[in-house]
Amino acid sequence: MTQMFNVLFLCTGNSARSILAEAILNREGAGRFKAFSAGSFPKGEVHPAALALLGELDYPVKGYRSKSWEEFAAPDAPPLDFIFTVCDNAAGEVCPIWPGKPVAAHWGVEDPAAVEGEGQREAFWQAYLALKRRIDLLIALPLESLDELSVAESLRAIGRTADEEAALG
Repeated sequence: MTQMFNVLFLCTGNSARSILAEAILNREGAGRFKAFSAGSFPKGEVHPAALALLGELDYPVKGYRSKSWEEFAAPDAPPLDFIFTVCDNAAGEVCPIWPGKPVAAHWGVEDPAAVEGEGQREAFWQAYLALKRRIDLLIALPLESLDELSVAESLRAIGRTADEEAALG
């Protein structure tokens, strides 16, 4: 039987990037990963452009909500194996103490919700592609056969690799 890994994607507002990541991992990693998302200062609603893009790509769009990371620090929360911050603000914030000491890594992605007007759809598409590349690399890792230190370094390297690729154009 394959081990199920619980993954939390964190961002400040939990309205765009973390929602996209949750959707991608739940579909692509089905049976091996269960993804969740949350924010340090949740906006209270999912960005309409995030839902529109997910719908265009045939992802389910029901059930997503903008929620606080405090839900995942509660005693009845699912035990987390991995936590990824997907925005630079959340990476620098003081996080709750997570039960079980999940492995954490920063996978910063530009905020597509910060783009207004006609460039917004392209910004959401680029955020989706960046997250999809990283999640594909996560799914490909032989997590069951790696020690904790190797897993942690591999997850951090995924974030660095994608950042370096973006810088190269």
